[in-house]
Amino acid sequence: MPDGIWTRVEIGLNALAVDPAGLGGLWLRARSGPVRDRVIEALPALPLPLKRLHPSIGDEQLFGGIDLTATLSSGKLVERAGLLAEPAILVLPMAERTQPGLAARLAGALDQGTGHCLVAMDEGAEPQETLPEALTDRLALHLDLDALPWGQTERIAMDGDALAAARARLPGVRAGDKVLEDLTILAVRLGIDSLRAPMLALKAAKALAALAGNDEVDQDDLSAAVQLVLAPRATQFPEEEPDEDEQPPQDPPPPDPDPEQNQNDQDEGESQSLDDLPLQDILLEAAKATLPADLLANLAAQKAQRAGGGISGAGAKRKGNRRGRPIPPRRGRLDTGARLDVISTLRAAAPWQTIRKRESSFERSLHIRTDDFRIKRFEEKSDRLLIFVVDASGSAAMTRLAEAKGAVELLLAEAYARRDHVALVAFRGEAAELLLPPTRSLVQTKRRLAALPGGGGTPLAAGLKTALELAIQSKGRGMTPTVALLTDGRANIALDGTANRTMATEDATRMATAIRANGYPAMVIDMGQRPERSLKALAETLGAPYIPLPRADADRLSTAVSAALDA
Repeated sequence: MPDGIWTRVEIGLNALAVDPAGLGGLWLRARSGPVRDRVIEALPALPLPLKRLHPSIGDEQLFGGIDLTATLSSGKLVERAGLLAEPAILVLPMAERTQPGLAARLAGALDQGTGHCLVAMDEGAEPQETLPEALTDRLALHLDLDALPWGQTERIAMDGDALAAARARLPGVRAGDKVLEDLTILAVRLGIDSLRAPMLALKAAKALAALAGNDEVDQDDLSAAVQLVLAPRATQFPEEEPDEDEQPPQDPPPPDPDPEQNQNDQDEGESQSLDDLPLQDILLEAAKATLPADLLANLAAQKAQRAGGGISGAGAKRKGNRRGRPIPPRRGRLDTGARLDVISTLRAAAPWQTIRKRESSFERSLHIRTDDFRIKRFEEKSDRLLIFVVDASGSAAMTRLAEAKGAVELLLAEAYARRDHVALVAFRGEAAELLLPPTRSLVQTKRRLAALPGGGGTPLAAGLKTALELAIQSKGRGMTPTVALLTDGRANIALDGTANRTMATEDATRMATAIRANGYPAMVIDMGQRPERSLKALAETLGAPYIPLPRADADRLSTAVSAALDA
């Protein structure tokens, strides 16, 4: 296969036009623009009708349901077919917003083998904004066009006659006995866990062979299929196989070879072509040629974020019955303050009208029972609140308070850009003080921070207690709080204000346990000159990451905290 992303796009679309149901579909990651439009222009060449889906489409639109208007006007049950009733090219724009429920339904439709093909338009701006894995695993072709300039694209030409001939030839295309085994081993070496990937690669190779007019899959077809299907899924650089020739010889060295024989062997080695190499090595070289330099780093970052579960406290999803994005209604009762979804309720009651009229002694045009009630539901994201708990004690003021102030200012600016709420708690002397309630005012926050004095003892427990109380209040107002503690960790003032280091440590541990028990994410930044063991233990009690930054300035502090928040 020639190099170039756009070449792979053209070859991939032609393969998809030959076997759309077998390949499952296309995951196209690209922002809306002329580059993506050129791909969309080629979709009508696929041999199935195009149907557009919405990321929040309901079950009735997918699987069909009651045609309410026709049922009420005719007095008979009239059903309406859903979008999945007939095989189609399902085009899903804004695919990164697909909810897990819809992803599961679409994945089930693809697994049933009813002839559907999904083209998912992923417009995610961040690595974590992407199509659910349940769908990416089932779509053979993965294409990322975000970095592709318009000047490197051309209009995609699709030969209808050639595609029709390839579709007719496809059932008779064969592959060698060991081809699937080689593809599976190659997938393992690339760090691909899914067993669907090598099977989809084999189907892609057969489609390309049919397109080339061949009855058997050859090496070029497999190389192209590897670049289209396996390379975009790679999660690791393939490790080189250990060279047996490098092992220390265990047996006595063989006698010197015959010079004439040695010359013949050397000639054979120099004349060895690519065709003489094992198929796995050839396919591996094809996959390596397609791997972008930063692809694996991005994949690793995404995997780390999924594994870590996130400590960012990013706005949590929550369901309600008043505000937010509408989601499919559910059966429910009206005595809980819920809102009735009239249309869904009528649809639920429509199939039973004939039976209920026979059983009822009252003449009514509609018979609706409580089991028919469908309740409106909405989903919204709560605002994130970053609670900065800053140590302004004498020990901190002598060492790192200035850097901590600078770091907090930088973090506040980033939080302001993300439209997060911020709050500031300072502890010094014998108590803690809420210097700044939750706000989005950057100017006010900076003013309060600049006026923060330093000195006195370290009432760490009081600072954590104030942060906990603020987090509870904020959660009650619909926010998702995260606690960021910046201290040198030398707690010496207990909650009652007495100077007792032992009691101060016990109180701080108790407050940290309470914060963790309430489920609030947190992080601990050790800004002392040396890492403090007690502070690391406190981070473990909080279930929070511990970030020791003994020689960091404000920029490094800010960068480290931002990385922890975004992880």
